[in-house]
Amino acid sequence: MAYLDGYVIPVPEAKKAEYRALSEVTAELFLKFGATRVMETWSQDVPHGTATDFYRATLAEKGEAVVFAWVLWPDKATRDAGWGELMEAPEMQGRTMPFDGKRMFWGGFEPIVDRGES
Repeated sequence: MAYLDGYVIPVPEAKKAEYRALSEVTAELFLKFGATRVMETWSQDVPHGTATDFYRATLAEKGEAVVFAWVLWPDKATRDAGWGELMEAPEMQGRTMPFDGKRMFWGGFEPIVDRGES
């Protein structure tokens, strides 16, 4: 059964190109290590809510955009192994991230409804 990782990150708007370059590298690695699809998205139509929203969830500051991303895996076992390989990959060693990782959140999800094209 498919498995999905999702993550949300506040990224300084001035570092969009730097974040995109990092995303290109990580997407290729995710695919190399078993993912079937990777999508990184940059906030465009993300409203500020009255109780909660993406900005509050990430403590986004003025001048930061919110990235919403997901990685589709064939199953959880492939995902667990793939993440392990990603963290050990030479391409990921010594990198400075263009965002504050303390405000990133993520999780793994089991699909309960899956319709349409992937």
